[in-house]
Amino acid sequence: MTDVAGVILAGGLARRMGGGDKGLKSLAGESLLARIIQRIRPQVGPLVLNANGDSQRFKVFSLPVAADVVDDNPGPLAGVLTGMEWVAAYSPNVKWMVSVPCDAPFIPMDLVDRLISKATKQGVPLACAMSQGRTHPVVGLWSVALRNDLRQAIMQEEMRKVDRWTERHGICHVSFDDVVIGNETIDPFYNANKPDDLVRVESLLEN
Repeated sequence: MTDVAGVILAGGLARRMGGGDKGLKSLAGESLLARIIQRIRPQVGPLVLNANGDSQRFKVFSLPVAADVVDDNPGPLAGVLTGMEWVAAYSPNVKWMVSVPCDAPFIPMDLVDRLISKATKQGVPLACAMSQGRTHPVVGLWSVALRNDLRQAIMQEEMRKVDRWTERHGICHVSFDDVVIGNETIDPFYNANKPDDLVRVESLLEN
């Protein structure tokens, strides 16, 4: 959807993965990040990668890279704000942005359509993905118009929890079914957070 931008959140410290760039970890011959890009790029117009440090390490992906606009790694809300501000600066006519993490290789191919459809139908500025009865706060749809409010919440209120901020503005939730990968049924938002998770996902993809 050309009227929706996308941001891939890769600015975290990846402590559970042992540090480094989670998105660059190899998964069945491709990087995690490459798999995410393949799934989200067809669903959005402008697409930006939120990552800190030397952007040249992501050069192979041919994406603009935006470092956190807030210092000291304050969490995923900083990545969302960074994406919003990038969209406002470089695609000012785009009103919506979808965020996805860099470690969820099974992101649904109808994610954006379903989030935008429900948010517009309900007249709310935010939407969040759900699966298996749980919300996934960083897999969501955001009205870019809320960026100044979000910046104030992060900078002045030291807001860190996504849910605490989104509940202020009105949010809908969209539930997604499990997917079949290889011979197993798995959460579509399964996170490869730890080395063991990568091993599990790789075994599924090879079946």
